[in-house]
Amino acid sequence: MPASTSKALRIAVIADSDTRWKWGALTARRIAPEAELSGFLLRGRATPTPRQLAEVGVPVDGVREVTAAEFIGEIEHESYDVVLLALVGGAVQAMLHGLAPLWPQAARRPVIGTGYVGVVYEKLADGLLLRHGADIVLANSRHDAERFRAVYEGVGADASAVTEAALPFLGGAPYEGADTATAADTATVVFAAQPSVPQSRADRTYLLRRLVQHARLHPGRVVLLKLRSKPGEHTTHIEELPYQKLAARMEGGVPSNFRLVYGHMGEVLDRTDLLVTVSSTAALESLHRRIPTAVLTDLGVREVLGNHHFLGSGCLTSWDRLDAGHRPQADEEWLARQGVAADGSYETAFDAVRKRVTALLERPGLPPLAPYYTPATAPGYLPGILARHRLDGAAATTDITGVRRVVRDAVREVARGAYRHGVQRVAPVIRRMGEL
Repeated sequence: MPASTSKALRIAVIADSDTRWKWGALTARRIAPEAELSGFLLRGRATPTPRQLAEVGVPVDGVREVTAAEFIGEIEHESYDVVLLALVGGAVQAMLHGLAPLWPQAARRPVIGTGYVGVVYEKLADGLLLRHGADIVLANSRHDAERFRAVYEGVGADASAVTEAALPFLGGAPYEGADTATAADTATVVFAAQPSVPQSRADRTYLLRRLVQHARLHPGRVVLLKLRSKPGEHTTHIEELPYQKLAARMEGGVPSNFRLVYGHMGEVLDRTDLLVTVSSTAALESLHRRIPTAVLTDLGVREVLGNHHFLGSGCLTSWDRLDAGHRPQADEEWLARQGVAADGSYETAFDAVRKRVTALLERPGLPPLAPYYTPATAPGYLPGILARHRLDGAAATTDITGVRRVVRDAVREVARGAYRHGVQRVAPVIRRMGEL
């Protein structure tokens, strides 16, 4: 995309969690580095904190929380060139249906884009069909692009929106000595935790115990547990059993070379010699830098864990092997198909997206938004999705001013706090009590 064009673009990004904000904001910068970027957070249980937003490191011209109806009103009254829906599938579908009536006929309108924040290892058809109707559906790899098109074509839907790209947050300096380093060179081991994989207390305690054991077996190494959120913060998935609490209760405590860390994943990878995870997207960031990366098989290779995505990668291994000094070697062909771009081709990974955005913006008008799901194709599914986001015809007007706005916002803030407390604190306790 020409620099002069990118400078003129106005891009709106709406996200519903810290990870999706990271994907959306950085994707916008990959599309048009000099664009004017406006940020919106869809109000909900996983709304990011200022600290979580700051970790992304992308300056944004104002970030504010909105409801689905308020965001649609923003798009109706403001002139944006591109709108990125960095949302869970159901929210994307609701937004597409909410935005569609704004342009019932071919018209000059924003280019609507969406995609996935990381590895797509579950609910492939469900998630993709919920995203159908956007002008651009970004695929993070050649592998994903082929799968996405197959799903759309399989139901007779238009697949032209699928556009191959890569994860927007890959980068950083390549790992020194990637081809020659040995186990003796492993000074820092990082375990990338995930909020919901695995879920059970027994499995999470097992992983923590093995990580601590690795630290004890290798006192010369620094062993870091990289956590996604601090206590009180929440991310895409609710973490009912935080590793912080499990570590605090570990029998015998933890060794001095074991630490908990937070912050930007890229900064942690700057000092990493071995990245260990179950299936975190951090594995792809690590592989992009050619850092030795281990995907654990200790709990099995299972779809529910997501580690089956790494079949053929050369990264699948166990704690026993890592304790004994094994350093996984990634398969080059697998890396190329997964969009990791460890061969140095990352700079061109977003060329196809830029080209498509430019082509769409140069048209005299774009056709109406036409999601695959309609009251005719999914009469038992779509209404519930729209109702969850109050886009089923009962959305309240957004034209509220003065005292009414102050009162409404205050009541909404109290209600939101009560909702979050119920979802994040009370509900997990009730579920655990039910398991007794």
